[in-house]
Amino acid sequence: MSGIQYVALSGLRARIDELDRLASDIANVGTAGYKGEREARAASTRESFDNTLQTAIDTTFGGKRLDTTTGAIAPTGRDLDVAVEGPGFFVVSTANGPRYTRNGHFTINSARQLTADDGALVQGEGGQPITLGNGEARIDGDGSVWAGDQQAGKLSVVEFEDPRNLVQESASRLRADGQTAVAATTSRVHGGALEQSNVSVAARLAELTTVSRGFEALQKAISMVMNEVDGKAIDHLGRR
Repeated sequence: MSGIQYVALSGLRARIDELDRLASDIANVGTAGYKGEREARAASTRESFDNTLQTAIDTTFGGKRLDTTTGAIAPTGRDLDVAVEGPGFFVVSTANGPRYTRNGHFTINSARQLTADDGALVQGEGGQPITLGNGEARIDGDGSVWAGDQQAGKLSVVEFEDPRNLVQESASRLRADGQTAVAATTSRVHGGALEQSNVSVAARLAELTTVSRGFEALQKAISMVMNEVDGKAIDHLGRR
């Protein structure tokens, strides 16, 4: 394979990754608390090419960062819906440890414990689950959880030094690789509201068009090299 073909193929691979990211963003435009991601690309020469592919430069993964732009906070009127204003995150317990989310669409399981959409237990201050007694459940603007006139607990809201380095596991669920969660100091909770996805459909569609055109151009470049340039070279050498 010539260096030109390798460069084009590595570019195609990079654009496939970008298409996957855009598809995920567009699919989650209606997911509360969803944060889009941004990927970087870097040019990297490989020592293994040496004299074989002197001109080949690999398009490699240059890192991924979370887009922490705040989505619009929309009132829902639902007593167990909450949104975070500021850089904070709610904490949920999973089999793999604590995870973080901006999706405050909570519910109550059969044991009267506060849970996320998928059944993961929502942590209260101190890292414990919040168990509600009898009575109408609600969450106040300060994160206090009530059942009737009895306070069941208070939501744990945490912040990170650089939330852009949080890793997206699924939809609005994040993990903190190498970062320490600290109690929120600059965030506040809005009861009866949800933060909307921060994905702009118009921006993603425009980006999708650009990536698709780049993909098509690279496909044509590979086809031209393989079918025309290489074909002519073989024909010319055959005549000699």
